[in-house]
Amino acid sequence: MIEILTPGQLARARVTGALVGEILQALKHRSAPGTNLLEIDRWAKDLILEAGATSCYVDYAPSFGRGPFGHYVCTGVNDAVLHGLPRDQELRDGDLLTLDLAVVLDGIAADAAVSFVVGEARPAESVAMIAATERALAAGIAAAGPGARIGDLSHAIGTVLGEAGYPVNTEFGGHGIGSTMHQDPHVSNTGRPGRGYRLRPGLMLALEPWVMADTDELVTDADGWTLRSATGCRTAHSEHTIMITEDGAEILSLPPSASHPAQP
Repeated sequence: MIEILTPGQLARARVTGALVGEILQALKHRSAPGTNLLEIDRWAKDLILEAGATSCYVDYAPSFGRGPFGHYVCTGVNDAVLHGLPRDQELRDGDLLTLDLAVVLDGIAADAAVSFVVGEARPAESVAMIAATERALAAGIAAAGPGARIGDLSHAIGTVLGEAGYPVNTEFGGHGIGSTMHQDPHVSNTGRPGRGYRLRPGLMLALEPWVMADTDELVTDADGWTLRSATGCRTAHSEHTIMITEDGAEILSLPPSASHPAQP
């Protein structure tokens, strides 16, 4: 299903997106060496419930997971890039942590992810990989607007990742979002321009470039959820929910203190 939101739904989407951005920012600032992943999950639960929102993850049970997920935020450390199931694990200085969060508020979902290095250490490989996913995300957003095609976004994302030297996995990517978390169209992290669904105002998309340092192959952890790099290399993941407008694309999942620019 491809859902085109009404003006009233789009107004609510801005509120949901800002909440996701705000919670992710709070979790990032609280995460430090010694923080337990289960503690981060408890913080996420409290912040979601305090806002009157509902987690998209607790009851989530897709075919590729050993569901239901049962937690409030995905926590991926180092080689864990997608669907990281929170576990009894303490963060160490220099760990690369990815947090992925999706909630529903007032009937509209928003989804975002952020990767960052924990503590004072700054491994050059990790910093470069995170920056590449952020640049790819910005490129995908810049390519979005009324009349553009999904392939234009995929091509923009994949070009940045490829030029940075990273293999691109196409099993998982971005997606439509609206009254539910995962909808059509699928947005691959690489592709050919001029192909696929033509974007329309009112469409919401979650764009999420992610990479693994030296492989495009994933393996599933024993927990049945966490996807890791097959070689054990580090990984990074950046995601925003955007809205297609008459003028371009508006980023919804920034924290409230940030602006929501339209990209031409």
